[in-house]
Amino acid sequence: MTDHAIQDRLPSSLPRPEGELERLEKPWQRPTGWRFLKRVDNTSIGLLYIGTALLFFLLAGILGLMMRTQLAVPDNGLMSASVYNQVFTMHGTVMMFLFAIPIVEAISVYLLPNMLGARDLPFPRLSAYAYWAYAIGGLAFFCTLFFGLSPDGGWFMYPPLTGKQYSPGLNADFWLLGIGFIEISAIAGAIELIVGILFTRAPGMTLSRMPVYAWAMLVVAVMIVFAFPAIIAGTALLEMERAFDWPFFIGERGGDPILWQHLFWFFGHPEVYIIFLPAAGMVSTMIPTIAGTPLVGRKAIIVALVIVCFFSFALWAHHMFTAGLGVMSMSFVSAASMAVAVPTGIQVFAWIATLWRGKVRMTGPALFLGGFMFIFVLGGLTGVMVALLPFDWQAHDTYFIVAHFHYVLVGGMVFPVFAAMYYWLPLLKGQRLSERVAKWVFWLMFGGFNIAFFPMHITGLLGMPRRVYTYPGEMGWNGLNMVSTVGAFVLAAGVLLFLVDVVRTLRRPEQPVGNPWNASTLEWLPTEAYNARSIPEVRSADPLWDQPNLCEQVEAGQHYLPGTESGQRETLVTSPVAATPRHLLVLPADSWLPFTAAAGTAGFFLLLTVKMHVVAWACGITAIAATVAWLWGSDRTPPISQAKVSDTLVLPVGARGRASHSWWATIIMLVVDATVFASFVFAYIHISMRLEVCPPPAASLPALRWPLMAGALLAAGSACMLWAVRSLGTRRLPWLALAALGCTGAAFLVDLHGYQLAGLDPQAQAWSATIGALLSYQGLHVVVLALVGIYLAARAWSGRLSPSSRATLDNTALLWHYTTLQGIVLSLAVHGVPLLME
Repeated sequence: MTDHAIQDRLPSSLPRPEGELERLEKPWQRPTGWRFLKRVDNTSIGLLYIGTALLFFLLAGILGLMMRTQLAVPDNGLMSASVYNQVFTMHGTVMMFLFAIPIVEAISVYLLPNMLGARDLPFPRLSAYAYWAYAIGGLAFFCTLFFGLSPDGGWFMYPPLTGKQYSPGLNADFWLLGIGFIEISAIAGAIELIVGILFTRAPGMTLSRMPVYAWAMLVVAVMIVFAFPAIIAGTALLEMERAFDWPFFIGERGGDPILWQHLFWFFGHPEVYIIFLPAAGMVSTMIPTIAGTPLVGRKAIIVALVIVCFFSFALWAHHMFTAGLGVMSMSFVSAASMAVAVPTGIQVFAWIATLWRGKVRMTGPALFLGGFMFIFVLGGLTGVMVALLPFDWQAHDTYFIVAHFHYVLVGGMVFPVFAAMYYWLPLLKGQRLSERVAKWVFWLMFGGFNIAFFPMHITGLLGMPRRVYTYPGEMGWNGLNMVSTVGAFVLAAGVLLFLVDVVRTLRRPEQPVGNPWNASTLEWLPTEAYNARSIPEVRSADPLWDQPNLCEQVEAGQHYLPGTESGQRETLVTSPVAATPRHLLVLPADSWLPFTAAAGTAGFFLLLTVKMHVVAWACGITAIAATVAWLWGSDRTPPISQAKVSDTLVLPVGARGRASHSWWATIIMLVVDATVFASFVFAYIHISMRLEVCPPPAASLPALRWPLMAGALLAAGSACMLWAVRSLGTRRLPWLALAALGCTGAAFLVDLHGYQLAGLDPQAQAWSATIGALLSYQGLHVVVLALVGIYLAARAWSGRLSPSSRATLDNTALLWHYTTLQGIVLSLAVHGVPLLME
C-alpha cells in the first residue's frame, strides 16, 4: 500500500482544532517537588520501580561481595556463622524477590503503554500502590540487617529450621513479612499487565502483530497468577505455625517439612522462567533492531514462550530429587526438565538466525546480548546435567548448583537487563550511553562473571558444599575460591563503571529522543507525559519500518484520540484479539491515596511484627480508609456518554459487565484467590495421605447436618446478591446486600460451630491444623465480604450506583458467588478425602 493510500485512510486526517493540544496536556501535567509522591502515570511509576529495583541489585551485590570475601581464604574469621547465614539469606532473598521479579515488572510498566500505543495502563493507581508497598516494605525488610533481625534460614526458608523451635526470634517472621510485600506487588502488577495488554492495544495491533515483548509479559503475568499463590499459602501456613503453634511442618505431630518444599518450589521453579521470559522478550525486541532485519521465526518464538510456561509448572520437583520422592515421579520431572530445553533452544536459534541474516552493529546492547547468549547457553547445558537423577544426587548440595543457577539467572536476566538499559535509556532524555565506556563495562562484567562463577563448577565437583561459611585449608578448594572472589570484584567494578556512566549521561541537557537505533516498535514514537499525541493505527508487526510516515502522522494528531474528550486522562479500549476500538476509558488522575494506602499497609505489618499493636492498628485503619476513599471516587459516572475519537468514529465512554476492564481484573483476582485456596486444599490432602487412618484417632469430622446447613445459608446469600444485582436503581438493593451478608456470616458460624462440636484442635496435630487453615481462609473472605457489603450498601444509599456506574455492584457479586463456591468446595474436600482413603 502506498503512503498516499495510507494517508487517505487516516482516522483523523482533517486539520486539528485550535487549542486541542493544550487541552490534552492539561490533565497529564505531573506534580513536581515532593508532590511526586502523588504521581500514578506509567512513566513516573515505571522509573521509580526501575530505580528501586536497581538499588536492591546493588545492595544484594554488596552482600555477595561480603560472602566472597569471607570465602576467599580457608578458616576466615571475617564473619561469624550467624552473621554469614543472615548475609547469605538476605543476598538470595533480595536478589530473587526484591530485584529479579520487580525489575522485569518495572521495565514492563515503563515500556508497555508506549509499545502498545496506549496512553497508560488501565489501573495506574493500582500500579502506584504496588510500587510503594514494594519500596517501603522492601527497604524496611533490608534494614533488619542492621539490627540483627534478618532471617538466617536461607532464601528458601526450609522448615523445621525456620520453625519456632530452631528460629525462636523475629528473624523468620520478617522474611515472611518481606515476601508478603512482593506477593502484593507482583500480583497487582500481573493483573495490570494482563488487562492492559489484552484491552488497551492500539487499534489494528492484533495478537499476531503484538510485539514479542508484550507476548512475553502476557505469558509471565499468567504464570504469576498461578505460581505466586503457592508461596502465599506456604508463607501463611509457616506464619500460622510460628504464631499459633499449628504443626503443619512438624513431623512429630503429624506435619511434614516436605509440604513446604512442594509449595515453595511450585512457585520457585516457575519463578525462574518468570524472570527469564521477560528478558527473552526484550532480546527478541532488541535483536531485530541491532541486525536491521525482522525477527526470524516470530510465530515459533511466541509458541515457544507458551510452551515454556506450560512446562515450568511441571518442574517444581526438579529441586526435590534428594527429598525422598518416588523414582517414577522423579523420572517424569527429569524428563520434563530436559524437554523444556527444546522451546528455549528454538528462541536461541531464532536469535542467531536473525543476527546471521542481518548486519550487526557492535554497540553496547549488541555486546551484552552476545554475552547473554554465551552465558545462558552454558547455564542451560548444566541445567540438562542436573536434570539427570544420578548426577543431581551427587551434585545437588554442592557449589556446582550455585554456579548453574547463577549462569542461568545472571546470564538469562541480568545481561539482557543491562542490554535493555543501553538500548532504552535514550527514551529518558534523548542521550545515549557512551559506546567506548560500554566496551569496558561489558568486558569487566563478562570477564568478572565467568572468573567468579565458572570455577564454582569445579569446586562443586570437588565436593565443596553450599551454604558453608568457611572451610578447612586441606580440602583443595583454596585457589579456586580466591579466583572466584577476584572475579566477583571485577564484576562489581563493571557495574560501578556502568552507574558512573548513567549518572554522567543523565546530567546532560535534554534533547529530542528520535529513533537512535532505527527500531520498529512504537515506544520510539515522539512522546510527552500523555505518551504519543494520537494513538496510532497499526498495520504490521514492525510499524515504524512498514509505516515510514507514522511518526509525523501521530505527532500531527492524525490518528485516534488526538485530544481529550472528557477533559481528563483517557485511553482507548480495544477488543482482545483483533484490537478493534470498543470504548473510551477515563483514567484516574494523580492522588495521594495509593501512597497513603501502601504506607499504611506496610506500617501495619511491620509494626505488628515487632508487637507495637496500637500504632500498627492505626496504620491498618489508615490503609483501609485510604483504600475506601480511593475506590469511592473510582467507580463514578463518566462525565460524557460518548466520545468522538476520530473524524469518523464515535465510541461510548466506559463499559459495564464483561466489557468492563474492572470486571476482568476481578476475575483474574479470583483466579489468584482460588489458586491460594487450592494450595491449602493440597496441604490438607498431603497431610491426610501421610496418615495411617484418616481422620486420625484423636480427631473427627462434624456431623453432616452442619456443612449442609452452612451450604444452604451460603446459597441463600448468593441468591440475595443475585436479587440485589437485578434490583439496581431500587431502594431494596442495600437491604438485599445486608441480607446476603447475614446469610454468609451465619453460614461460617454454623460451619465453625460444627467443627468445635467435633473437637477440632489445630494445635494437637497437623491434620486438624490444615482444616483450621481452610476455615481461617474462608473466615477471611467473610470479613472481606462484610467490608464490601457495607461499602456497597453505602454507595446505594448515597445514590452512587446507576446503570452507567455499577462496577462496585458487579464486582461485589462476583466475589460473593466465589465465596459461596469456595465454602461448598471446602466442605466437600474436608469430608470427601477421608471417604476416598477408606
